[in-house]
Amino acid sequence: LAAHDNIDLSVKGFLDTYHAFRTEAPVDWMSSRTRARGEFRLEKDGGGMFVSANLVYNALLKDLSGFQLREAYAYWGNSNWDIRAGKQIISWGVADGLRVTDLISPMDYTKFLAQDYDDIRVPVGALRVRYLHDAWSLEAVAVPVAEFFKLPTNPDNPWSVGLLPPEVKPDPSLKNMEYGARFNCSLSGGDFSLIALRTWSKMPEFLVDHIGYHRLSVIGGDVSIPFGNFVFRGEIADNIDDHGEHQGNALAGLDWYPGNDWNLSAQFNQTFGTGEQTLLATLRISKALLNNSLTLSTFAYADVKDFGVFNRFSADWAATDQIHVLLGYDLFYAEEGTPTYYSHNSEVWLKLKYSF
Repeated sequence: LAAHDNIDLSVKGFLDTYHAFRTEAPVDWMSSRTRARGEFRLEKDGGGMFVSANLVYNALLKDLSGFQLREAYAYWGNSNWDIRAGKQIISWGVADGLRVTDLISPMDYTKFLAQDYDDIRVPVGALRVRYLHDAWSLEAVAVPVAEFFKLPTNPDNPWSVGLLPPEVKPDPSLKNMEYGARFNCSLSGGDFSLIALRTWSKMPEFLVDHIGYHRLSVIGGDVSIPFGNFVFRGEIADNIDDHGEHQGNALAGLDWYPGNDWNLSAQFNQTFGTGEQTLLATLRISKALLNNSLTLSTFAYADVKDFGVFNRFSADWAATDQIHVLLGYDLFYAEEGTPTYYSHNSEVWLKLKYSF
């Protein structure tokens, strides 16, 4: 951290290396990459800029090696205003690892779910303005050019979905921009939010001779209510396409903190109405040991409709405040439907991380 003429410069980041191999035939490498992340913040009198970037070496997929700009935005704020402009990650809602109202920043499925959830988020170029007033806040967002899900198509990638037809994205024009607003209120009995969003479907749709996207209007909200050692979370959205067809998306979650460094969290998510119907559940269990230096956890996604399960078991040992050693096992199981693409991708992985 440096300061000169009331200008504050802070630099932090991490170095990590991640390696995984398949536990069934052909018992090959699933991932082998090393990354350096740098985060730079320059600030003066409430204004400043933030830049986050990766330098990656991927031993298996050379096209994923190189310099990757993650976030880069300017900001200004005081006790009532928070304004950001540039490439940034925007997160809405209270769901854990599922998307209901969190529809602005899409997902990078280059390695499917076998990576940290924060690494899956794709930044968008946006103007974001928030007004904060005691117990409530109002946020407005405008995204001139929409971003969409990134799918792996390289046949050398174990997570590849195969070659896709040509992609047709909406033209970068004023009528195709994304925009929305979120009202959040914090009360003594809990928090709630209301959202309205004009956006695009983010997952590619297979059309006659190409893949494309359609326009969506979304209204919804979320709620988080603590009671004792529990926290109830709920989220709901109505997705309306330009033909007037509705698809609902609802989530209910319960977090339990029984003490002794245990944490249990369960969620149930269902879509209904027109379009594809999905039924998902998640379960997270974690326990801290050895004076919080070792954390054991499991996080499972279950596709109830297609009988598919992804479960990440992990052990995170903090050797020091800066050095972490993580070891885990990712279990994939599927009987039918989309999850069968990865039913033979169960893997053991090791991650080393040094933060500075």
